[in-house]
This record gives sequence, C-alpha cells and structure tokens, in this order.
Amino acid sequence: MATEKELSDFLRSVERRAFKRSFYQVRNEESALDIVQDSMMKLSQHYGDKPPAELPMLFQRILTNTILDWFRRQKTQHALVSNLSDLGAAGSEDDDPLEMLEDLLGHEGTESAQDSLERSQTLKILESSIMELPARQREAFLMRYWEDMDLAETAAVMGCSQGSVKTHCFRAVQALSQALRAKGFLR
Repeated sequence: MATEKELSDFLRSVERRAFKRSFYQVRNEESALDIVQDSMMKLSQHYGDKPPAELPMLFQRILTNTILDWFRRQKTQHALVSNLSDLGAAGSEDDDPLEMLEDLLGHEGTESAQDSLERSQTLKILESSIMELPARQREAFLMRYWEDMDLAETAAVMGCSQGSVKTHCFRAVQALSQALRAKGFLR
C-alpha cells in the first residue's frame, strides 16, 4: 500500500508531463490544469491505497478518461450553446505550453541568442504539428514518446490493442515527418 508520502511524490513526479499531455489534447491551459487536478484527486481518493507500482498505470488511465470526459462535456455544451444562440465556444491559445522547457533541458544561459531563437522556432513548429494530429494519433504519440510508456501500457491506457497503438504511432510519426519536411526541417 502506498504511503501518503509515496503518493505525494508520485503525483509531484508526473504533474508537468500530465499537464503537457492534457494541454496537447484539449488545447486550453485552464482546462488542462483542471483535468490534471481532477485526475490527481481521483487517484488520491479512489486508489491511494494501491501499491506504488500500480500508480503510474492507474493515473494514466484516469487522466485519459478525464480528458475524454472533458471532450464529451465540450461537445454537449457546444451543442446546447449552438442550439440556444449564435455564441460559439471561445478559447485562447496564445499561451506557450513549452514555457518551462529551458528548466527541463537545462539550456538557460548556455546557448547563443541565435541558437535559442532557432530552438524556440523549431519547438513551436513541432508543437503545432503535434496539435494538428488526429486525437488518437496524438494520444498514442504523446504516451509512447513523451510519457515514454511501453507498448502494452499505452494499449491498456488507450483501451485498444497493441497493434492499434503501433498503427497510430506510425501514422503520427509519418504525419510529423511530412509536416517538418514541408517546412524545411527534414530532407
């Protein structure tokens, strides 16, 4: 059984990656923060007594389900709003989801301004390319390559076969390669 400290340490270790994954899925910073907070609360309340080794898979599954619930609510809200008025769902995507990248990579103050600018531009192009992927491809890509989950874990979290995960990842990598090649980053 996980102690309170083990649970707290686990949640602290996954919070940034969970936020990034949620943000890439929902494309709204406040919603992504809410999703991560809700997921952490659900894990703590319902599964805090599980062994520490089970927490990563449980959390990933809870996070995935919370994201899906968010999309369902948005679809319902959008349908209600569009039926009742001409108002649309508004959302701002002006915030930079990679704002803490320098801290993560440890490049702060160690590269030239030109290198920093080129890296920043490349990351923005990569981020926008990831966000243009279909939802299932983006989800599989982020879990496999961002979260570094293995094939079986990703399949379990996504609720599909390992073959489907491979297909989604392959298509995501192909689409990203084409997008980056079109923008002159790959030959």
